[in-house]
Amino acid sequence: MNVREKKQETLHALRDAGTRPLRSDRAAKGSEHAPHRSLMKALGWTDAEIAAPMIGVVCSHNEIIPGHVHLTRISDAVCAGVRLSGGNPVRFPVIAVCDGIAMGHVGMKYSLASRELIADSIEVMATAHPFDALVFIPNCDKVVPGMLMAAARLNLPSIFVSGGPMLAGKVPGSCSSMSLSSMFEAVGQHAAGKMDDRTLHEWEDNACPTCGSCSGMYTANSMNCLTEAIGMGLPGNGTIPAVYAARERLAKEAGMRIMNLLKENVRPRDIMTPKAFHNALTVDMALGCSTNTMLHLPAIAHASGVKLDIFDANKVSAVTPNLCHLAPAGPHHIEDLYAAGGIMAVMHELARKELLDGSLPAVSGQTIGEQYKDARNLNHKVIRTMDEPYSETGGIAVLQGNLAPDGAVVKRSAVVPEMLVHSGPARVFESEEDANAAILGGKIKEGDVVVIRYEGPKGGPGMREMLQPTASIAGMGLGSRVALITDGRFSGASRGASIGHVSPEAAEGGTIALVQEGDTIMIDIPSGKLELVVDGKELEDRRSQWRPRTPEITTGYLARYTRHVTSASTGAVFKED
Repeated sequence: MNVREKKQETLHALRDAGTRPLRSDRAAKGSEHAPHRSLMKALGWTDAEIAAPMIGVVCSHNEIIPGHVHLTRISDAVCAGVRLSGGNPVRFPVIAVCDGIAMGHVGMKYSLASRELIADSIEVMATAHPFDALVFIPNCDKVVPGMLMAAARLNLPSIFVSGGPMLAGKVPGSCSSMSLSSMFEAVGQHAAGKMDDRTLHEWEDNACPTCGSCSGMYTANSMNCLTEAIGMGLPGNGTIPAVYAARERLAKEAGMRIMNLLKENVRPRDIMTPKAFHNALTVDMALGCSTNTMLHLPAIAHASGVKLDIFDANKVSAVTPNLCHLAPAGPHHIEDLYAAGGIMAVMHELARKELLDGSLPAVSGQTIGEQYKDARNLNHKVIRTMDEPYSETGGIAVLQGNLAPDGAVVKRSAVVPEMLVHSGPARVFESEEDANAAILGGKIKEGDVVVIRYEGPKGGPGMREMLQPTASIAGMGLGSRVALITDGRFSGASRGASIGHVSPEAAEGGTIALVQEGDTIMIDIPSGKLELVVDGKELEDRRSQWRPRTPEITTGYLARYTRHVTSASTGAVFKED
């Protein structure tokens, strides 16, 4: 059967074999829609293209993010796959924020907030223009969860294919690999006099050598990998490097596969079920993903009509071993995970102890179990076996105590053993900038617990990532002796005793707003505890004197965001009203 015959067979199967009407019929079929078709012909479409299923290709390409600069190549491949299978691919864009470039200044306030804009804008585009199905092409940070939220809301046949990870950089003069987190830590080394100007510039030239999402297990790669685990992306989606030809082949396969999903009427909510989120949490714990997954998975679940409590992570973690230490937790990068067998190899390991539900559907047309059944772990240094894990418990822990009644999150797999249990005096700062100035100025000492508050979803506003302070602490050699606690959040590139998402946040009168300089804070990660060692009566006295602060930004989108956003403990989704 030639390509033309295959296209015609697909069209007949979808339109003429007793199947449901296509959404695009609302604008493309019947004499009453001649005006609509005239506008489509203004686009250069032929009658055959107008008659074909209309497949939206949601692409976050732009020229400011390294992870997105090449996405026209990926969308070209997707469109080729759609056309090969008889569909009419139609591209439209969405915004994206580069967390690395936005880091450490007011721009980071807009990063998490962009997630809701991304979801809303896709909902608008895909409802105003009646697409039959959608192919999503994200890559970085908030774009992946924003698109998954939109897919769940719209519940049209959908598939995800990311732009893929960046290759790791090489340290000049050595065989060591490096990534973006290396650069942020280099700033601390430079400030401490441990790195000269020339070396800093050499690292700057080599840390990020290709396009793609930054090469460690940061938020973008975490979410792209979990898209595989939950069943919304084809195997390889999270790990095939951006510059490999296999990435383009995967994109073509996704373009072809969306036509089958449309024909079979398989929709996101058929895939993103409670059991699928349990699978995703399990893989999250095994990989040691970014703590931002504890914001995004609950938000995606909420959009899918699924209840996901962040404390569910502890239940999963208790029975899930940590199998990977990818940058910043260890020396390996996403390209190493790909070469070792990728997410399917990790899932194959987990299945050895029946930690996954392999019966669930995936966009590939196979079950999750059929996908990972024949996967092989090709490098036990990159993917530890179930018999020799890094730890018997997962990579993320949710803490609770009087300092965080509704929870706080830490990337346990990136904490050195000596900091798993720690008590020390609070060093209190009202913003990231103040804390970073104190760290780089040598004012933070061994044993201190740095507290950065009014950086939560409401108080920031926007819940900035605190990568600069954590990287500065690590770069100055204090990572094994100083903890950092915030109602903001952390980049996946952060390591050390970095505890974020403290809820309720300071702006809502949470206990973190009542901490005073010198108070003792007790951290016990194995026991899941985070306590402010202050008498209850004293805390009540402080609470009676506390007054809300005026947010730093009171106009525009962030002002609206502040009014509508909920707590980090619920995924920082918008209020239903």
